[in-house]
Amino acid sequence: MVRRLDASAKDFDAGFAALLAKKRDTAEAVDRVAAEIVADVRARGDAALIEHTRRLDRIEPTEATLRLSDGEIEAAAKQAPEAAVEALKLAARRIEAYHRRQIPEDEDFVDADGVRLGWRWTALDSVGLYVPGGLAAYPSSLLMNAIPARVAGVGRLAVAMPTPEGRLNPLVCAAARLLGIDEIWRVGGAQAVAALAYGTASIAPVDKIVGPGNAYVAAAKRLVFGQVGIDLIAGPSEIVVLADRAADPRWVAADLMSQAEHDESSQAVLIADDRELADAVDEAVARLLETLPRRAIAAKSWADHGAILRVGNLEAGCKLVDRLAPEHVELMVARPDTLLPRIRHAGAIFLGRHAPEALGDYVAGSNHVLPTSRAARFASGLSVLDFVKRSSIMGCDAEAMRRIGPAAAALAEAEGLAAHALSVTLRLNSTKR
Repeated sequence: MVRRLDASAKDFDAGFAALLAKKRDTAEAVDRVAAEIVADVRARGDAALIEHTRRLDRIEPTEATLRLSDGEIEAAAKQAPEAAVEALKLAARRIEAYHRRQIPEDEDFVDADGVRLGWRWTALDSVGLYVPGGLAAYPSSLLMNAIPARVAGVGRLAVAMPTPEGRLNPLVCAAARLLGIDEIWRVGGAQAVAALAYGTASIAPVDKIVGPGNAYVAAAKRLVFGQVGIDLIAGPSEIVVLADRAADPRWVAADLMSQAEHDESSQAVLIADDRELADAVDEAVARLLETLPRRAIAAKSWADHGAILRVGNLEAGCKLVDRLAPEHVELMVARPDTLLPRIRHAGAIFLGRHAPEALGDYVAGSNHVLPTSRAARFASGLSVLDFVKRSSIMGCDAEAMRRIGPAAAALAEAEGLAAHALSVTLRLNSTKR
């Protein structure tokens, strides 16, 4: 039975605190195994990569077959359903258009003291894209990770995609062809992350690794951070639906289960200002679960981590949203724009009754790689900015040095850094001649 909490009850604060504290993240055993695999691949390269791939994916790769050939990618892509490929094309166009608006601009100016200042943006040289493989493959994730990288100007995109028992997902291959990606490695798990981070004889290392994966992938990304950049540590999926009494309980139930069906550790939460709606959604979820192909997963997620919270008004609901800081929040209310300014912590916000989170997963255009586990308090979803870095620039002539140099020398002396001070005073003395 799903957790039910009423904000007017005396025990609400304790119940809500327990909801926030409930752990859904990686177990220590996963971290230990991931660390062993990463260390092994770092030490032994291709040999370890092949060994772990053979054991975990039940295939027999060699150094010559670790990389998918153009023929294999093309043959698999041709098996993708035509309607799904057309949908991918629509999604790709919309995702690219959205992310092109995120391209940052350089700046170069001279301030009042005559000092030239500014910054310039440059793209990363190479990025590794992790794509889950086999039956759990998601071509939409390849679009969401690769397109902003391409828009940013990244030169090399290397895809790591496990092929358990040799299975290739046709639609993922079709997405790769659509995006012009031809470097795809049939490796996954922590071993793929290690190979992308440290390199092997076959796989050149990258500068950053992005893309979703299982608990071992997340643990490996934590381990290699610093050697390479990473997007974020993705935890189980989350959704909060803030709904008023006019919301359709069937729509609310479907949106909640759209995240619950991802994983048993996913979390779906309804915040409602009406008891009748809360009851109706609870009943609608029960009916829906009887029909879902992934009902066992969704049902366990709902029972273990789901919640229905009743509040006195929608403004109070917004405060709970911020405390949850969820990956996704839907404002399924009559006037969502009145509540939007009140939401500060959320990976993505969906406005109105006809804006389900599922649109954002596929074709809206915004990115579906978002912070989880309350990380929306300090992190943002994937964007073009994740594939560029900023270098500051500074130029100074003799006159500007005379204006600001003495202050720099004084601060250096105060900090006991004599060479710092000398590098300034030498120039100051030179300009006095």
